[in-house]
Amino acid sequence: MYKDFYGLREKPFNKTPDPRFLYLSKAHEEAFARLQYVVEEKETILFTGEIGCGKTTLTRALMDSLNEQYRVILIVNPRLTATQFLRTIARRMDVKPPFNHKDDLLEAIYRKVYEDHENGITPVIIIDEAQLIPKKETFEEIRLLTNFQLDNTNLISLIFVAQPDILRRLKHKAYAPLRQRIGIFYHLPSLSEREVSEYIKHRLKVSGREIPLFTDEATDLIHRYSGGIPRLINSIATSALLDAFSKDSQLVDNTNVMDAVEELGL
Repeated sequence: MYKDFYGLREKPFNKTPDPRFLYLSKAHEEAFARLQYVVEEKETILFTGEIGCGKTTLTRALMDSLNEQYRVILIVNPRLTATQFLRTIARRMDVKPPFNHKDDLLEAIYRKVYEDHENGITPVIIIDEAQLIPKKETFEEIRLLTNFQLDNTNLISLIFVAQPDILRRLKHKAYAPLRQRIGIFYHLPSLSEREVSEYIKHRLKVSGREIPLFTDEATDLIHRYSGGIPRLINSIATSALLDAFSKDSQLVDNTNVMDAVEELGL
């Protein structure tokens, strides 16, 4: 389809969190450095950002960067009761159920965490869409995992990935014990106008095209209507690309972008 027409090996604006397409703006680079620090120092972070800003892609890139010294436990659907959460952690750590009580589960998980520590392995728990955790009791069980420590070191790294509205919830006094365990708070902002242009060029380059495809006016409009949110940039750019292709245009211009914006209801 349009890939051959524009000299592309693959689609440049897919919405999947493929780390190959990760564009490291200054803020994304800082976020990645903080995530690495949390893993290395066995800390806890609350990593927030608006929908589609690139949080998941960054965590996938982090996972890809880790070697066998880390046991990554990724939870993508945290709508779990406290017991379901602990059972999920236990299964991902190869802890053999059944256990009848939460205390038994916690003890079994702790034994496995300590065994990992003795073998030079650090569990890294990543909870995506953490704002969807349904009840305070589940947050409390997560907090108890941060108690897994020795005199001189923590035993696990814990990464909450969430939309910003989780902050309002954690400000409630009922969540103070968990909030106090979070060592790092980082919010990922949207891309600037210049960064949107660089983002588009980067994704095109990864897809096999070195020369410009979008006019400057087109990228300015994409920034305006996407608000600098990568997922919206991808949606607008894809629709504009298809519009240009349907008109046999060699470049994507402002007219194509406005057609895409109208089509997407933006």
